[in-house]
Amino acid sequence: MALELRHLRYLLAVAEHGNFTRAAEDLHISQPTLSQQVKQLERTLGIQLLDRTGRTVRLTDAGEAYAHHARGALHQLAAAERAVHDVRDLSRGRLRLAVTPTFTAYLVGPLTAELHDRHPGITLTVRETTQDRIEAGLLADEFDLGIAFQGAHLPGITATALFTETLTLVTGSGHAATADAMPVGALADRRLALLSGDFATRGHIDAYLERHGVSPRIAVEANSIQALTEVVQRTSLATVLPDAITHDHPRLTPVPLDPALPTRTVTLLGRADAYRSAATRAFTRLARDLVRARGYAGAS
Repeated sequence: MALELRHLRYLLAVAEHGNFTRAAEDLHISQPTLSQQVKQLERTLGIQLLDRTGRTVRLTDAGEAYAHHARGALHQLAAAERAVHDVRDLSRGRLRLAVTPTFTAYLVGPLTAELHDRHPGITLTVRETTQDRIEAGLLADEFDLGIAFQGAHLPGITATALFTETLTLVTGSGHAATADAMPVGALADRRLALLSGDFATRGHIDAYLERHGVSPRIAVEANSIQALTEVVQRTSLATVLPDAITHDHPRLTPVPLDPALPTRTVTLLGRADAYRSAATRAFTRLARDLVRARGYAGAS
């Protein structure tokens, strides 16, 4: 039997789901057909790839080795297909972008609008996820670019600085007591609404408060920037947000802290050995132009 791409996809689907029935449903084929095709692959290779003896179907050691190379082959093939269909004049194309959640509140909208204005033929897919998942997705060829923060990155990830993000305490416009800088110690007496612990921004805030010996009184935790802005606009609670978000919300008022929260470098992430399509290169130029035009600190 001659091996075909479907055999690789079938094996990987079974390995991912740990079950022939669920894998068949995902592939939109019958379970007997899937089982037969995988057995044909095993006969062709002359080795057992799947352990079917337990409640969950698992790859054997040989299967693990084969699946590793199969995934790589499919990723390379997908990259080759994108290269073939890459149109230099940008009349069409595709870009897969991943961002950490903070950026959906103030950066994704303007970037998408600018991309659509300049290159309406490019289809943009945006995924909001954590930074570690962005980097893993870039390495697995699930994304073309990511927007996150500078720091320790996985091997094989490239990071290009875009701008410096500043954060500050924020209240509703009707609850700002003074324009003077608030000593950080005063936060111990303020009730706060903050992002939940799985956000990189929350870790940044917690580290700042801990460094200055402040135990915050957290009244609300949310996994949405929009939820925080709504809460703060309607209550006496304060939060901490990037200045760029505050500038776009007239009902939010920044309250400077003393000492100020440390800045963060926003970076454009990619895979070092990835094929850079015309759409990827265009988006990179566009992102640099936009952050410079909006006056974000440190934009070059």
